[in-house]
Amino acid sequence: MPVLVMKFGGTSVATPDRIRRAAKRVGVEVAKGYDVIVIVSAMAGETNKLVGYVDEISPLFDAREYDAVVSSGENVTAGLMALTLQEMDVPARSWQGWQVPVQTTDAHANARIEAIPSDNISRKFAEGMKVAVVAGFQGISPEGRITTLGRGGSDTTAVAFAAAFDAERCDIYTDVDGVYTTDPRICEKARKLDRIAFEEMLELASLGAKVLQTRSVELAMRYKVKLRVLSSFEEMDDAAGTLVCDEEDIMENKVVAGVAYSRDEAKMTLVSVADRPGIAAAIFGPLAEAGVNVDMIVQNIAEEGRTDMTFSCPTNQVARAEKAMNDAKASGAINFNELVADTGVAKVSVVGIGMRSHAGVAAKMFKVLAGEGINIKVITTSEIKISVLIDRKYMELAVQALHDAFELEKAG
Repeated sequence: MPVLVMKFGGTSVATPDRIRRAAKRVGVEVAKGYDVIVIVSAMAGETNKLVGYVDEISPLFDAREYDAVVSSGENVTAGLMALTLQEMDVPARSWQGWQVPVQTTDAHANARIEAIPSDNISRKFAEGMKVAVVAGFQGISPEGRITTLGRGGSDTTAVAFAAAFDAERCDIYTDVDGVYTTDPRICEKARKLDRIAFEEMLELASLGAKVLQTRSVELAMRYKVKLRVLSSFEEMDDAAGTLVCDEEDIMENKVVAGVAYSRDEAKMTLVSVADRPGIAAAIFGPLAEAGVNVDMIVQNIAEEGRTDMTFSCPTNQVARAEKAMNDAKASGAINFNELVADTGVAKVSVVGIGMRSHAGVAAKMFKVLAGEGINIKVITTSEIKISVLIDRKYMELAVQALHDAFELEKAG
C-alpha cells in the first residue's frame, strides 16, 4: 500500500473533540487505500506548561532530564489519537520514539535524527495495522535516553518519516490554511501562497515564520519530499493549502515572496575586545558550547588594537550568553570592558528567490524603513534574504510597510 504521512500540530489536537476531527481526516485517507503514519504534537499549551515546570525547578537545567519531562506531552496525544481511531474501527497503534526507533544524536533538547529504520512499523502494516500514530518531537540517543528535537520538532519528525518510508506526500496540518506572504495577524493584506520554493520556505522558517520548523524544510528539500501545509479546521480539499516544492515547479515569480519577523531577539555587544587573530573563535566557541544560537554578527573597525563585537541571539538565551562570556573572561580566554545586552529589538526580513536576478531590493527596503522613521541597528544579507534588527516597538509597522512596498498582496 502507498504510505501517507499526516502531521497534526498542537492546536489540531488541543481537545478530545479536535482529536476526533483529526482522526476523521485520517480515516478518509485510510479509506482511499493508504497506510498512514500520523505524527502528533503535544496538545496546545502542554509543552509550554512542561517547560515552565522545568524552568521553575532548575533554570540552568540538565538537558537530559528536560527531554524526559517535555517529551511526555506527545506520548499522551499519540495514545489518545490511537484510541480514537480504534473507536472508529480503524486498526491503529501508538508508537513512542524509542519504539520505532527514531535514532538521534545525543544533543539533548536539540537532537538531530540520524536514522529511522522502517522494519518495525512496516511489519505491523503487513499484519493489518492501517495507522501508526507516532509521538513527534522525540527520539532515542545512542546511550538509550529519550531526546527531543527542539521546538517545532514534530514537523521534522513528519518529513523524516516521509523520507524513510518513501511516502507519497507529507501533509502538515496546523491552525493556518497555508503559508502567507507575512503573518496575517499583523498585516491584513497578507496573501496565501499556492506554492513556495523550498529555499524561500527555509529562509522564512529560519527568520521567524512559525508555519514550519527550519530542519523540516531542510529535510524536505534534501529528499524531495512533497510537503503540503494546510488547516485542520477547514473542509478537506485535495487542492487546499500551500505546496512547498522545487523552484522549477512555481509559476509565480515575484522578486520578494514574503516578509518574516522574529520578536524575541536580543542584541549583545562586547565592548573593547582585543582585535587579534582567533578572537572570533574565542568568543563564539564558548557561546556554541553553552547552546547559544547566534545569528547576526558585526565587528566594528578596530581602534588602537581594540574593537567592539556585536551579535544577536534569542532573548531566552541572554543569561546563557552572559555566563559564557563572563566565564571566558574569567579564564583569560577573552578580555572586554563591558557586555551590553539590548533585549528590546526585533528582526525583520524580506525573502525571495527573485533577489538573485534583481538589483535594488536592499535599497528599497532601507528607503521604506527610513520613510517610517525606523532606525536600523544591524544588517545581514544572503543571496535571497535581507534581515535587519530594529527597535521592537517598530516591528509591526516595518512588516506592514515592507509588505505594501513590495506589493505582496498581489499575485505574481
